[in-house]
Amino acid sequence: MGPDGIVGIAEDAAEKFLRVTKHYLPHVAHLCLVSTFLEDGIRMWFQWKDQRDYIETSWQCGAALANLFVLINLLGQLAGCILVLSRRFVPQACIGLFVIVALQTVAYSILWDVKFLMRNLALSGGLLLLLSESHSDGRSMFAGVPSVGTPGLRQYMQLGGRLLLVLMFMTLLHFEANAISLVQDLVGTVLILLVALGYKTKLAALTLVFWLSVLNLYLNAFWAVPAYKPLHDFLKYDFFQTLSVTGGLLLLVALGPGGVSMDAKKK
Repeated sequence: MGPDGIVGIAEDAAEKFLRVTKHYLPHVAHLCLVSTFLEDGIRMWFQWKDQRDYIETSWQCGAALANLFVLINLLGQLAGCILVLSRRFVPQACIGLFVIVALQTVAYSILWDVKFLMRNLALSGGLLLLLSESHSDGRSMFAGVPSVGTPGLRQYMQLGGRLLLVLMFMTLLHFEANAISLVQDLVGTVLILLVALGYKTKLAALTLVFWLSVLNLYLNAFWAVPAYKPLHDFLKYDFFQTLSVTGGLLLLVALGPGGVSMDAKKK
């Protein structure tokens, strides 16, 4: 059997999977997508003093502003998660979560860490896909403002979401001179390009979901590290952020690549 035959079988399996899961796949995608915000909001409550002290020390902003920062993160993330999961005021929730991502990027100096910056951008890509999904009915979020549900803009939002999502996988490429790493990098690069171009998108995205899930369980096993060690929190943060990007990919599978894609041109 040639490569085309193998790809054909894989596409058939992917389509069968989508038919079976189409009613609950979006719900699973939403839960995965907001998981990092849910975990971080809860973390703000249980580590309020640590977070406040870090912000106060890093920015010399005083206890009042540091407490306000923690409160905004706690309420903003938990409220956003509740709204997304309940399918109420989803556009406003997405905008709020975008603001939280931007705020944390600056406050925790993520701008200067390329790996974490790319992961935050990938998370933003998932939110962008969620925003495009919430506007599929063509309604505007604010009166007098053009709706992002209009076909052209929604398609470009899906394109932007695809391009941002693949940044997560660029942080997983090793470029090491051994056979396993070379194969992993080659396969990963091909899948990244397929998603970015929107070619055989659903199959490529499902493959990336499987790959990313396996790596997440292997690399970010925070449950195997005692809770008192700093590594526990770092791994836990990475685990849930990676899970959120997985949710973005599942949403991409459910929604499709949009009009600005090779798949759409083929149709």
